[in-house]
Amino acid sequence: MPELDRVPWPPAPITTSRLVLRVSEARDRAAFVDLFASPEVGRHLGGARPREELERAVPEVPGRRPGLFVVELGGAMIGTVTLERRSADRTGGDLLPGDGLAELGYMFLPRAWGAGYAAEACAAVLDWFADASPGERVVLCTQVANTRSLRLARKLGFTEVARFEEFGAEQWFGRWGPVAPHDRRAGAPLPNGPEGAGPLLHNDH
Repeated sequence: MPELDRVPWPPAPITTSRLVLRVSEARDRAAFVDLFASPEVGRHLGGARPREELERAVPEVPGRRPGLFVVELGGAMIGTVTLERRSADRTGGDLLPGDGLAELGYMFLPRAWGAGYAAEACAAVLDWFADASPGERVVLCTQVANTRSLRLARKLGFTEVARFEEFGAEQWFGRWGPVAPHDRRAGAPLPNGPEGAGPLLHNDH
Protein backbone atom coordinates (compact mmCIF):
# COMPACT_ATOMS: atom_id res chain seq x y z
CA MET A 1 0.00 0.00 0.00
CA PRO A 2 1.36 3.47 -0.82
CA GLU A 3 2.81 5.29 2.16
CA LEU A 4 1.22 8.35 3.67
CA ASP A 5 2.64 11.40 1.92
CA ARG A 6 2.35 15.16 2.31
CA VAL A 7 2.55 14.73 6.09
CA PRO A 8 5.84 15.31 7.98
CA TRP A 9 7.20 12.06 9.42
CA PRO A 10 8.06 11.01 12.03
CA PRO A 11 5.92 13.11 14.36
CA ALA A 12 6.63 13.62 18.03
CA PRO A 13 5.16 10.82 20.17
CA ILE A 14 1.46 11.27 20.89
CA THR A 15 0.47 10.84 24.52
CA THR A 16 -3.07 10.07 25.67
CA SER A 17 -4.34 9.46 29.19
CA ARG A 18 -3.05 5.87 29.11
CA LEU A 19 -1.05 5.36 25.94
CA VAL A 20 1.95 6.52 23.95
CA LEU A 21 1.82 6.39 20.15
CA ARG A 22 5.24 6.46 18.51
CA VAL A 23 7.36 5.08 15.68
CA SER A 24 8.48 1.48 15.97
CA GLU A 25 11.72 0.42 17.63
CA ALA A 26 13.81 -2.75 17.75
CA ARG A 27 12.31 -3.64 21.15
CA ASP A 28 8.90 -4.05 19.46
CA ARG A 29 9.96 -6.97 17.27
CA ALA A 30 8.63 -9.75 19.51
CA ALA A 31 5.27 -8.01 19.81
CA PHE A 32 5.02 -7.69 16.01
CA VAL A 33 5.65 -11.42 15.70
CA ASP A 34 3.00 -12.13 18.34
CA LEU A 35 0.54 -9.85 16.53
CA PHE A 36 0.81 -11.53 13.14
CA ALA A 37 1.06 -15.06 14.58
CA SER A 38 -2.12 -14.70 16.65
CA PRO A 39 -5.10 -16.74 15.38
CA GLU A 40 -7.47 -14.33 17.13
CA VAL A 41 -5.92 -11.29 15.45
CA GLY A 42 -5.83 -13.01 12.07
CA ARG A 43 -9.44 -14.15 12.15
CA HIS A 44 -10.65 -11.32 9.90
CA LEU A 45 -7.31 -10.63 8.21
CA GLY A 46 -6.77 -13.73 6.16
CA GLY A 47 -5.47 -15.91 9.00
CA ALA A 48 -2.42 -16.03 11.20
CA ARG A 49 1.07 -16.48 9.75
CA PRO A 50 3.35 -19.28 11.03
CA ARG A 51 5.55 -18.04 13.87
CA GLU A 52 8.63 -19.71 12.38
CA GLU A 53 8.10 -17.83 9.12
CA LEU A 54 7.68 -14.56 10.97
CA GLU A 55 10.81 -15.07 13.04
CA ARG A 56 12.75 -15.31 9.77
CA ALA A 57 10.96 -12.54 7.90
CA VAL A 58 10.31 -9.76 10.40
CA PRO A 59 13.16 -7.21 10.25
CA GLU A 60 15.14 -6.05 13.25
CA VAL A 61 13.07 -2.86 13.38
CA PRO A 62 9.63 -3.82 12.02
CA GLY A 63 6.98 -1.39 10.89
CA ARG A 64 9.34 1.53 10.38
CA ARG A 65 7.40 3.36 7.69
CA PRO A 66 5.42 6.61 7.45
CA GLY A 67 1.92 6.31 8.83
CA LEU A 68 2.52 3.43 11.26
CA PHE A 69 2.18 4.16 14.96
CA VAL A 70 3.12 1.65 17.63
CA VAL A 71 0.68 1.81 20.54
CA GLU A 72 2.52 1.51 23.85
CA LEU A 73 1.02 0.78 27.26
CA GLY A 74 3.23 0.73 30.33
CA GLY A 75 6.37 0.61 28.21
CA ALA A 76 5.27 -2.31 26.01
CA MET A 77 3.70 -2.45 22.56
CA ILE A 78 0.07 -3.62 22.54
CA GLY A 79 -0.83 -2.89 18.92
CA THR A 80 -0.54 -0.62 15.91
CA VAL A 81 -2.58 2.12 14.26
CA THR A 82 -1.87 2.98 10.63
CA LEU A 83 -2.76 5.72 8.19
CA GLU A 84 -1.83 4.84 4.61
CA ARG A 85 -2.99 5.58 1.09
CA ARG A 86 -5.69 3.26 -0.18
CA SER A 87 -4.50 1.80 -3.46
CA ALA A 88 -6.20 3.43 -6.44
CA ASP A 89 -7.07 0.06 -7.98
CA ARG A 90 -9.08 -1.07 -4.94
CA THR A 91 -12.81 -0.50 -4.52
CA GLY A 92 -13.51 2.80 -2.81
CA GLY A 93 -11.60 5.23 -4.95
CA ASP A 94 -14.48 5.32 -7.41
CA LEU A 95 -16.90 6.05 -4.56
CA LEU A 96 -14.92 8.99 -3.17
CA PRO A 97 -12.81 10.28 -6.08
CA GLY A 98 -9.79 12.45 -5.34
CA ASP A 99 -6.02 12.39 -5.12
CA GLY A 100 -5.96 9.28 -2.94
CA LEU A 101 -7.69 8.35 0.27
CA ALA A 102 -6.01 8.15 3.67
CA GLU A 103 -7.11 4.84 5.20
CA LEU A 104 -7.15 4.05 8.91
CA GLY A 105 -6.12 0.61 10.14
CA TYR A 106 -5.72 -0.91 13.60
CA MET A 107 -4.49 -4.19 15.10
CA PHE A 108 -4.21 -5.01 18.80
CA LEU A 109 -2.87 -7.97 20.73
CA PRO A 110 -5.60 -10.06 22.39
CA ARG A 111 -4.41 -9.13 25.88
CA ALA A 112 -5.31 -5.51 25.09
CA TRP A 113 -8.88 -6.17 23.96
CA GLY A 114 -11.87 -4.91 25.86
CA ALA A 115 -10.33 -1.92 27.65
CA GLY A 116 -10.98 0.85 25.12
CA TYR A 117 -7.34 1.16 24.02
CA ALA A 118 -8.17 0.93 20.32
CA ALA A 119 -10.71 3.76 20.51
CA GLU A 120 -8.30 5.91 22.52
CA ALA A 121 -5.39 5.31 20.15
CA CYS A 122 -7.36 5.73 16.92
CA ALA A 123 -9.00 8.94 18.12
CA ALA A 124 -5.57 10.38 18.93
CA VAL A 125 -4.21 9.48 15.48
CA LEU A 126 -7.25 10.97 13.74
CA ASP A 127 -6.85 14.19 15.72
CA TRP A 128 -3.15 14.32 14.81
CA PHE A 129 -3.95 13.77 11.13
CA ALA A 130 -6.66 16.43 11.12
CA ASP A 131 -4.08 18.92 12.38
CA ALA A 132 -1.29 17.71 10.06
CA SER A 133 -3.45 17.56 6.92
CA PRO A 134 -6.52 19.80 7.40
CA GLY A 135 -9.58 18.90 5.39
CA GLU A 136 -8.23 15.60 4.07
CA ARG A 137 -10.67 12.72 4.03
CA VAL A 138 -10.06 9.49 5.95
CA VAL A 139 -11.72 6.18 5.12
CA LEU A 140 -11.91 2.77 6.75
CA CYS A 141 -12.76 -0.64 5.34
CA THR A 142 -13.57 -3.60 7.57
CA GLN A 143 -15.36 -6.90 7.21
CA VAL A 144 -19.05 -6.72 8.07
CA ALA A 145 -18.52 -9.92 10.07
CA ASN A 146 -16.02 -8.12 12.32
CA THR A 147 -18.76 -6.58 14.44
CA ARG A 148 -16.48 -5.12 17.10
CA SER A 149 -14.37 -3.36 14.50
CA LEU A 150 -17.56 -2.03 12.93
CA ARG A 151 -18.76 -0.66 16.27
CA LEU A 152 -15.40 1.00 16.82
CA ALA A 153 -15.51 2.60 13.36
CA ARG A 154 -18.91 4.10 14.10
CA LYS A 155 -17.81 5.32 17.52
CA LEU A 156 -14.86 7.10 15.93
CA GLY A 157 -17.21 8.96 13.61
CA PHE A 158 -17.04 6.89 10.41
CA THR A 159 -20.28 6.74 8.44
CA GLU A 160 -21.12 4.10 5.87
CA VAL A 161 -20.53 4.90 2.20
CA ALA A 162 -20.97 1.44 0.68
CA ARG A 163 -20.72 -2.31 1.16
CA PHE A 164 -19.05 -4.58 -1.36
CA GLU A 165 -17.38 -7.96 -1.78
CA GLU A 166 -13.59 -8.07 -1.48
CA PHE A 167 -11.18 -10.83 -0.45
CA GLY A 168 -14.10 -13.27 -0.37
CA ALA A 169 -16.04 -11.36 2.30
CA GLU A 170 -18.56 -8.53 2.56
CA GLN A 171 -16.78 -5.27 3.38
CA TRP A 172 -18.05 -2.13 5.10
CA PHE A 173 -16.56 1.08 3.68
CA GLY A 174 -16.88 4.28 5.70
CA ARG A 175 -15.80 7.92 5.67
CA TRP A 176 -14.66 9.84 8.74
CA GLY A 177 -16.34 12.87 10.24
CA PRO A 178 -14.74 14.17 13.45
CA VAL A 179 -16.36 13.26 16.78
CA ALA A 180 -16.20 15.55 19.80
CA PRO A 181 -13.50 14.32 22.23
CA HIS A 182 -15.95 13.91 25.11
CA ASP A 183 -18.00 11.51 22.97
CA ARG A 184 -15.09 9.12 22.42
CA ARG A 185 -13.40 9.22 25.81
CA ALA A 186 -11.67 6.07 27.03
CA GLY A 187 -14.16 3.66 28.47
CA ALA A 188 -17.23 5.24 26.90
CA PRO A 189 -19.70 2.57 25.68
CA LEU A 190 -19.71 1.74 22.01
CA PRO A 191 -22.91 2.19 20.03
CA ASN A 192 -25.20 -0.86 20.11
CA GLY A 193 -23.60 -2.30 23.23
CA PRO A 194 -20.42 -2.37 25.30
CA GLU A 195 -17.02 -2.95 23.80
CA GLY A 196 -16.32 -6.66 23.76
CA ALA A 197 -13.16 -8.71 24.05
CA GLY A 198 -12.95 -9.54 20.37
CA PRO A 199 -10.55 -8.26 17.70
CA LEU A 200 -10.47 -4.58 16.83
CA LEU A 201 -9.07 -5.02 13.36
CA HIS A 202 -9.05 -3.21 10.09
CA ASN A 203 -9.20 -5.63 7.17
CA ASP A 204 -6.58 -4.50 4.64
CA HIS A 205 -5.47 -7.93 3.42
